[in-house]
Amino acid sequence: MSDPAIPDDAVTELASLRASIDNIDAALVHLLAERFKCTQQVGHLKAAAGLPAADPERERQQIARLRALAEESHLDPAFAESFLAFIVAEVIHHHERIAEARARP
Repeated sequence: MSDPAIPDDAVTELASLRASIDNIDAALVHLLAERFKCTQQVGHLKAAAGLPAADPERERQQIARLRALAEESHLDPAFAESFLAFIVAEVIHHHERIAEARARP
């Protein structure tokens, strides 16, 4: 039931915007899933080659690149960096688990 205090055009626009947000959220989840498929492969390559799970230089490069992309896109660079840090921490955790599993007899 709609609120009579809210104009119908506002309700319609809100519904449209929310549908767009839902679609974008779904796309983000699918993109993250694809990203993690790639990083899992990286984790297996690193483990096979005896490389460490973390790569601080690569992380620095990625932070700089993402901050620049965020600025170009009018997104808060600090938010983009925090978001990337969250993802990278999870990736490193996955790489550590892959290396541990590989090291077990």
